[in-house]
Amino acid sequence: MSNVIDVSRPTPHVARVWLNRPDVRNAFNDDVIAALTETFATLSQDEDLRVVVLGAHGKAFCAGADLNWMKAMAGYDWEQNRADAQKLADMLWTLDQCPVPVVGRIQGDCYAGGMGLAAICDVLVAVEGATFCLSEARLGLLPATISPYVARALGVQASRRFMVTAERFSAARAHALGMVHELATPETLDAKVDELVATLVANGPKAARECKRLVRDVSGVPITADLRAETARRIADVRASDEGREGLQSFLQKRAPGWLPVA
Repeated sequence: MSNVIDVSRPTPHVARVWLNRPDVRNAFNDDVIAALTETFATLSQDEDLRVVVLGAHGKAFCAGADLNWMKAMAGYDWEQNRADAQKLADMLWTLDQCPVPVVGRIQGDCYAGGMGLAAICDVLVAVEGATFCLSEARLGLLPATISPYVARALGVQASRRFMVTAERFSAARAHALGMVHELATPETLDAKVDELVATLVANGPKAARECKRLVRDVSGVPITADLRAETARRIADVRASDEGREGLQSFLQKRAPGWLPVA
């Protein structure tokens, strides 16, 4: 695995993926895109996995595109630009499709492509001093590949503003808009992330995966008879499953469910 990211498995149920280019504020390049794509594709196949933490080493979470990478792209023709952008689009899709919850840990500046990474997270925790920015318009560019995820996480109206103005905005503003779920101090950031990880690991493993898929499938969809039938089918499937039966029985019997890790 490339050293541009750092991957660890503190337990079989938890993976931690860190951007590992602190000297360039964890900026994207081809190596980072390839490494993240490969890592999340592999993690997505792991049936023991229950949660992924996505973070970064150093002062910044991600500053966007690497300067040298941008210099190389300046000489690309249209087809080379399209192929290069497709790799980034496919990487974001691979991360977004991870079947288990992804907890984002934002410890510093989160710009441009970094906003795309933050937006794919199911739960996002940021330090109070972090700054967010969709900076592409300043360079005469646009945040095209990250836009579906950012608009979903930040909201349409806020995305309309911050994409066209390229203004920086605070973690507190991101929290008020609903993109950031929890604010923390630098001293409490890891404790808050660990608390969320423990909460996620304690939930039914299959139920957590199905909840994530459920939100994706029902968001923005008309509430038709077909959708109502589909949601009824899904809860019936879960209730009749081994995990569903174990969860209900453990609740009624006032004991821990069998999927909890052994202390």
